Amino acid sequence: MESNFSVKCENSVAKVKLSGRLDANNAPAFQEELKKLTSSNVSRIIFYVKDLEYISSAGLRAIIFAKQKIGAGSQVYLIGAQEAVLSVIKMSGLDNFMFIQDTYDE
Repeated sequence: MESNFSVKCENSVAKVKLSGRLDANNAPAFQEELKKLTSSNVSRIIFYVKDLEYISSAGLRAIIFAKQKIGAGSQVYLIGAQEAVLSVIKMSGLDNFMFIQDTYDE
């Protein structure tokens, strides 16, 4: 299954919806889309991942890239992660800079 993603920005918040698989095949296109956030004055990225089944190291790099580009004071949220994705996030140590939640109230 391929990855589908959408990125929407409003009021300095980027909302990113991911589904399927985020791996070496589609992470470069995802990262290119995230590059556009650097010109949007974003201070918070919310990754909605309840339909994401798999994430590889390439997908993790794209998330790290996004955090680096929007700055140290930015906030990153991971919402609704399945156990397989959450396990990879925790093993990689990315849970140290993310808010991991089941839901997000705007």
